[in-house]
Amino acid sequence: MTAPTEATIESLRAGLDGSVLTPDDDAYEDARRVHNGLIDKRPGVIVCCLTAADVALALRAAGREELEISVRGGGHNVAGKAVTDGGLMIDLSPMKDVRIDPIASTITAGGGVTWGELNAAAHEHGLATTGGVVSTTGVAGLTLGGGVGWIMGKYGIAADNLVSAEVVLASGEIVQAGAETNPDLFWAIRGGGGNFGVVTSFTFRAYALSSVLGGVVVHPLPAARGVLKFFREITASLPDELMVFAALRHAPDGSGMKLCGIPVCDVSEDAARAEENVRPIREFGPPVMDHVERMAYPVVNTLIDDGFPRGYLNYWKSAFFTELSDDAIDKLVTAFEVTPTTLCFLVIEHFHGAVTRIDPTATAFPHRAPGYNLLIIAEWTDPAQTAECIAWARETFDALRPHMSDGVYVNYLDDDDANRVRAAYGPNYERLRDLKRRYDPENVFHLNQNIRPD
Repeated sequence: MTAPTEATIESLRAGLDGSVLTPDDDAYEDARRVHNGLIDKRPGVIVCCLTAADVALALRAAGREELEISVRGGGHNVAGKAVTDGGLMIDLSPMKDVRIDPIASTITAGGGVTWGELNAAAHEHGLATTGGVVSTTGVAGLTLGGGVGWIMGKYGIAADNLVSAEVVLASGEIVQAGAETNPDLFWAIRGGGGNFGVVTSFTFRAYALSSVLGGVVVHPLPAARGVLKFFREITASLPDELMVFAALRHAPDGSGMKLCGIPVCDVSEDAARAEENVRPIREFGPPVMDHVERMAYPVVNTLIDDGFPRGYLNYWKSAFFTELSDDAIDKLVTAFEVTPTTLCFLVIEHFHGAVTRIDPTATAFPHRAPGYNLLIIAEWTDPAQTAECIAWARETFDALRPHMSDGVYVNYLDDDDANRVRAAYGPNYERLRDLKRRYDPENVFHLNQNIRPD
């Protein structure tokens, strides 16, 4: 790939509503960094876009010089695909507009909005939609990959609630995508990632929701095998309103204590019903800590933010379980007992309810079966521990492989998972490839979990 010429950089500066950063600019170093500190790439130029027209201008400029394109929304994706090394990075982070329509019950957010920002704006109107469980996650990347969230049992994932989107195609054409307008493109962007264009605006269906019963019930590690078996038991028959995950992580107070927690979020309108739904979880054990209480919906989406500090080094592995067997549970606990740092942890997400009642081919996101999704998070701060931490994640994954299905959530794929992209899309891969040929035949948008058009 070539580097941008000075003439291209000057033409961008002259034509943009936004701004341009090069390695000589003071703001460049911060702008090129993404959430995962393991990613260290240097774009030739960063185009900080304010409008869809800015994005179109950047794409045309890159096309003329055959510059590699990357697209940054929130910059949270672990694989670091938002940054090109030497090419042109389209930075959507300045696109922070959030508009709430309380009459239509919709939320419209720009491509640079985070879920914390969207949730706060919607909460002022008593509205919410399914978003990320970490508030600093970008709306764009999460939604394009599907969008697992606390209220998906009741309302489906983020992509299920997408009503329409503004998309800039590889040609620079700006189009709308929805059920009636460009429906194939609309199908593809609901789970197909950034393969088809730059989405500069998202409109979501919203629901009346101000507060939830949420938090975490915590047990000591010696109780973990029993807790995870209890988790398996209760998740066999959860109401749609109650979302329950499980996690093996260290105490956030810095003590290094190893814990097993069950995070919960119940959206029942009747507060008494929510208490009754959560009561068995709070009584099991008993726990050593119970941090479950009534809270504003935006707050529940910040409860695990401390586990994902910006700039820490990250490497992830993930897959869906065929079943959460006793042997799988034993391997999970054994692996957690030997984490190389106190920042490493394991998460099990449970799928049930509305997210599982949609046909796997209705959107590009195919993972609709009730069950469990495992996320192995290796996290560290000292670069000298990189090899050890990556090895722990891979060894844990390999030990659990006999209990895994082929499926994987595209948003959790790391940079060495290119061979698993087909598994991420399952029965939808061939249709996605056909649409890639239609909308991006030259594979301009290849810095993603890529669906090759050839």
